[in-house]
Amino acid sequence: MNSLLEEARLGRRQAWAARVVAAARLVLGFIFALFGLSGFLHFLTMPSPTGAAAAFFGGLAATGYFFPLLSATELTAGILLLAGRFVTLALTVLAPIIVNIVAFHLAFEPSGLPVAVLVLALESFLAWRHRDAFSAMLRFRALPVNDRARVDVPSAPAPSRTITPIPSRASLSEELTRRAA
Repeated sequence: MNSLLEEARLGRRQAWAARVVAAARLVLGFIFALFGLSGFLHFLTMPSPTGAAAAFFGGLAATGYFFPLLSATELTAGILLLAGRFVTLALTVLAPIIVNIVAFHLAFEPSGLPVAVLVLALESFLAWRHRDAFSAMLRFRALPVNDRARVDVPSAPAPSRTITPIPSRASLSEELTRRAA
């Protein structure tokens, strides 16, 4: 009876944990889908940066490609997170963007730091919960699949190839008559 209660508690904990992971994924996906879409439709207005932040943004805008690429990446990754598809790929793509968001707010605009820290916390939590998917990416010495098979798995001796002769019709008919008798 005690083990049944433990199993029920474990089941509730796992269900609760799955809900927390889904909520974190949806919140992070919503944030990036919203800001990525706003990069194209310009429905969110942000205050104009001043000082060094203005120079930083001016340099990025002068390239002509950076902000559309950033918006497309954020929108795509946000949609993937909202859909629950390719979550680890979306988290991997968003990681350098989030690092830059946090660094920007640390260096230039500390007033936006709470949201940046929230986004960093959501990303870190989701990356931890999907850590098994990242294990291959974090190996010190990664080998391609073909090389890994040769190195990691001890090779078995080659099977001996014995050729069995094909029986003749006469031997087959003898075998059938013997089995019938």
